[in-house]
Amino acid sequence: MTTPDGRKLPPSNALGLFAHHPALAKAFIRYNDHLLIGCSLPTRDKELAILRVAWRRRCRYEWASHVRFARKAGVTEEEITEVRVGARTLINRATDELDGGRPLSDETYAELAKGYDERQLLDFVFTVGTYGLLALAFETFGVEIDPGRTDENFDSIN
Repeated sequence: MTTPDGRKLPPSNALGLFAHHPALAKAFIRYNDHLLIGCSLPTRDKELAILRVAWRRRCRYEWASHVRFARKAGVTEEEITEVRVGARTLINRATDELDGGRPLSDETYAELAKGYDERQLLDFVFTVGTYGLLALAFETFGVEIDPGRTDENFDSIN
């Protein structure tokens, strides 16, 4: 597929995107497996952070992919709404700071450190950064939602 301005786009799903660069795919998928499977964060916290990144970056693919994971991890509809409206929860605040291109403020860091050990703090920062990068790639290359997934409530605030 080629855009009107002449950019050639890869196939319209995440695996199709990575298929165009096998070396990158191999390295990234190994790294991302840690965030998806080996991450030391509570799964619900990780999914809330990923949803917040997806919402802030307006990444429909990431939202549709992770809203179901969030629910499986016990995230409530109220918490999903808090992600969308930008409620001042600790995870939203920390994600907003990091995704805004800033390090965590001393106050937010201290609050996170009350509940997270050093490994979890590292996993939190790398999760937010990685899913920001993925959102950038997915939006740049027009990655579409996978069949059978929904972007429910993506276009609404509450």
